[in-house]
Amino acid sequence: MQTIQEYISTHKNRFIEELIELLKIPSVSADTAYSQDVLNTADAIMDSLKKAGCDHVELCETPGYPIVYGEKIIDKNLPTVLVYGHYDVQPADPIDLWDSPPFNPVIKKTDIHPEGAIFARGACDDKGQMYMHVKALEYMTSQGNLPCNVKFMIEGEEEVGSESLAWFVPRNTEKLANDVILISDTGMIANDIPSITTGLRGLSYVEVEVTGPNRDLHSGLYGGAVANPINILSKMIASLHDENNHITIPGFYDKVEELSREERDEMAKAPFSLEEYKKALEIDAVYGEKDYTTNERNSIRPTLDVNGIWGGYIGEGAKTVIASKAYAKISMRLVPNQDWEEITQLFKTHFENIAPAGVKVKVTPHHGGQGYVTPINNIGYQAASKAYQETFGVTPIPQRSGGSIPIVALFEQELKSKTILMGFGLNSDAIHSPNEHFGVWNYLKGIETIPYFYKHFAELSK
Repeated sequence: MQTIQEYISTHKNRFIEELIELLKIPSVSADTAYSQDVLNTADAIMDSLKKAGCDHVELCETPGYPIVYGEKIIDKNLPTVLVYGHYDVQPADPIDLWDSPPFNPVIKKTDIHPEGAIFARGACDDKGQMYMHVKALEYMTSQGNLPCNVKFMIEGEEEVGSESLAWFVPRNTEKLANDVILISDTGMIANDIPSITTGLRGLSYVEVEVTGPNRDLHSGLYGGAVANPINILSKMIASLHDENNHITIPGFYDKVEELSREERDEMAKAPFSLEEYKKALEIDAVYGEKDYTTNERNSIRPTLDVNGIWGGYIGEGAKTVIASKAYAKISMRLVPNQDWEEITQLFKTHFENIAPAGVKVKVTPHHGGQGYVTPINNIGYQAASKAYQETFGVTPIPQRSGGSIPIVALFEQELKSKTILMGFGLNSDAIHSPNEHFGVWNYLKGIETIPYFYKHFAELSK
């Protein structure tokens, strides 16, 4: 029987080539132009799960894109691990900022990834990290050493809010019954400083529309006489933060969890260089809520950010026009105890109330989800920690993430089990941005580490 390290050494090139083929499919769930590509990706995942050793694989229809379900049940008396991932990806825009085509994967060396990184949309989020679990299963089934039952639930709408998954999970609780949920859709501090994500922020995502006159107007004939929706929208957005970068929506902070000084001091022990952070982003100063550190601002504090803003003429040359409408997309990252639906309503009420006379405001909620914190004293976390210790040689650091995986809270509510977030990406991997990439070393290290989670979880479950 081969060790996992020997197996990876033997099959390394194939593992990389298989991921590259998967990354070539532009499974952009946000754009209906790619609908067939999303469906093709689901078929590819099904085929991969069958080849990896699942005894049963099916495409589960939903109101939206299908969910790929697979399982390998070896003994109903053994614990069951449910692996979640997603096969859809973010839009690649703006395309002109990519150094290589987003769906033509290339491997390039970088300062952080001297062994090479795979550059492609979805490389890290989440095709690469999801596929680590498929290859880990392949190893365990091929060697006959799978110590737990395993189920896979891979969806195609994570990047647009997982609406169909929220429909699917409550209707399939028996099918999805498990003892622990395992997800790799997060990151770690550094390749020599592994970490396990223990908290996620929630999310509220809305679109706003400000309407002024009933048509676009000549800015010379009407300028200064009617409300300009773009000017008004800009002022309204600016008013959502005060001089301390505190969000001004009434009631927004009422349920925010305030961490103790002791907890904040523990967080501060994680290695972090502010100078390197600024250098990596090519900025000369950080920015955020007063009295909180950078790592606190992007993990334990709620935020409000404009994700897109548009209106009027943006083509080449000049067009002197007062636009009839202006738009913006706004996301709010939330912390535990903040209910995303309540926050969405607070935003809607406030934004409508601050609109001046002369314009009409429409707020359209898109999607959202609750925040999540997992304790570090459960056997799932302990099994993950032991797995990292075996492959990295050091104990991983528990760390809260600023990102959101809204369905994690849903899993606990409906399936009554804890989620363990074993991410192998890095902050520098540019997920959701041009030139997204995933280190080859990280990809293979994930495949190496995951089987040890199964081993330790089975042992700790006895």
